Amino acid sequence: MTLAPYASDPARSRGRLHVEGDGTARGPRDAFQRDRDRIVHSISFRRLRHKTQVFMAPDGDHFRVRLTHSLEVAQIGRAVARTLGLNEDLTEALCLAHDIGHPPFGHAGEDALKAALGDQGGFDHNGNTLRALMTVDCPYPGWDGLNLSWEALEGLAKHNGPARHPGWALAAANAAFPLELGSHASLEAQVAAIADDIAYDNHDIDDGLRAGLLTIEQLLDVPLVARGWDAVRARFPDGEPKRLMRELVRAQIGVMVNDLIGETRRRVADAGVATVEDVRAAGETLARFSDEMREAERALKRFMYANLYHHPRQLEAAAAAQGIVSGLFAAYSADPGLMPEGWGDCLPADEPWRSRHIADFIAGMTDRYAITRYREAVGPIDLPEGF
Repeated sequence: MTLAPYASDPARSRGRLHVEGDGTARGPRDAFQRDRDRIVHSISFRRLRHKTQVFMAPDGDHFRVRLTHSLEVAQIGRAVARTLGLNEDLTEALCLAHDIGHPPFGHAGEDALKAALGDQGGFDHNGNTLRALMTVDCPYPGWDGLNLSWEALEGLAKHNGPARHPGWALAAANAAFPLELGSHASLEAQVAAIADDIAYDNHDIDDGLRAGLLTIEQLLDVPLVARGWDAVRARFPDGEPKRLMRELVRAQIGVMVNDLIGETRRRVADAGVATVEDVRAAGETLARFSDEMREAERALKRFMYANLYHHPRQLEAAAAAQGIVSGLFAAYSADPGLMPEGWGDCLPADEPWRSRHIADFIAGMTDRYAITRYREAVGPIDLPEGF
């Protein structure tokens, strides 16, 4: 496929932090294909199969977790990148890696670590993604981290826009390998960010219905959903509601993707960008929804926060999850010997690195491993039904 002139070109990559030499090249892959493959083969990526997406350590086999969510984001991101003439491999790599920094239990676990590290610089999952990929996950003998390309690290650091006030983890990554945090990222990174929104906006509806926390009647209060429901009912007037709702989710993804493609094309043309550097210097996000779709998507998000993410059952589970994470942090801080060999025996003596090291260990845990370690290090815990 011929790339657009403003697409990221692996042949013009700014390289990697650690020079590898020809002896490490395995097979006919370019720089961004190797990034994607390193992410897929990493321990950090595999752990996503047991990390919370919406429901914590769910009993059901059909609920999404961070791994399946990341795969769905990658599918959407690739389709958009292909249509816009962007680099699919870089887009896919960014989509697959964007949630690697999440601790166990998703945002509940993040809130607990943020509080635990309140005096030591705090915690945020985006900065921790860079830390995990550059420092903590170390499969290679010659250097720490996965040694991803500059473009992959830049995209992960700035996929939500310029990071002008980075936290300590992102600042440390930038100090090691300057990522121009004040500018916008490539269009591949911008597409990855909005593909994430499209995926969870729609798939969380599916999971919320499956869990019985949402109803079709509730969802029809959202104008975007109501319009889609009417269109689906018109096509399948005798369809079973459960199947119609799944068709609605698929159709709604298509509507949002088509809007994104059309609006991005318009903005790229209006901005007159001709190179990837023009994209970074544009001063605005170019890959975005139209104004109408943006307002419709915000209304959907408000509904989902009010009715799913802040549902009483979800809040109960989040409180339990925060107790697990904060309890583990307190236990390991008091007795580092409770951590496994390889973690406790290399604990830094001085703050803030002592606390950050403990947080590194906890942040890498899966939901079920955190529950197991809590019971070993702290004691029994009563978990909400279905946790």
